[in-house]
Amino acid sequence: MPVKFNQSDLEQLEQRFRTALINNLHGYKPLTLVGTQSKEGRDNLAVFSSLFHLGANPALIGMVVRPDVSPRHTLTNIRDTGLFSLSHVSASQAKQAHQTSARYPEEISEFDACGFDRYFTESSPIPAVSGSPVKIWCSLQQEIPLTQNGTHLIIAAITHLEVEEKMLREDGSLDYTAVDLVACGGLDTYYTGERLFQLTYAKPDRQPEER
Repeated sequence: MPVKFNQSDLEQLEQRFRTALINNLHGYKPLTLVGTQSKEGRDNLAVFSSLFHLGANPALIGMVVRPDVSPRHTLTNIRDTGLFSLSHVSASQAKQAHQTSARYPEEISEFDACGFDRYFTESSPIPAVSGSPVKIWCSLQQEIPLTQNGTHLIIAAITHLEVEEKMLREDGSLDYTAVDLVACGGLDTYYTGERLFQLTYAKPDRQPEER
């Protein structure tokens, strides 16, 4: 028996219940640590679950940042430098990643407070997370304020990436189960995935086959 909610019902729900319900509606989401650096050189690390694909040519990634009614060190640093890193989270890093959501003062780096080692590439001054199986460095292309709820859409170009060799398939796709990547449900529940199958390209005159 389904539990039904219309728009009026949702508006009248207790705030924490409504937040948990709506945050979980989208199912599994990628869990990513966003690394930034202030113009004074202080680095910051914050967990995000709003990363999404925008295009492959050019290689673009999108990310939604919460309203900046309170200090958003990640957003401020991206605006100031135009650069950031993305580090996917493995199961062994999930609890540390969750801790980065705590409101540390600007002068305290979550890399240090949460026990992450920095990883640098020659192509960017922004640190990523050492041990992350997928590391991506990005440059800001556009920030779009979303007037409906005060959030900010960040559009970025991929400037450099590194993936664990055992993840990379011959066709260019990635096997997430090879490195035990973590997905997020809502804001506080974490999952590891299990490969179901990979299918051939869909065409109207034939059924897809496993490959």
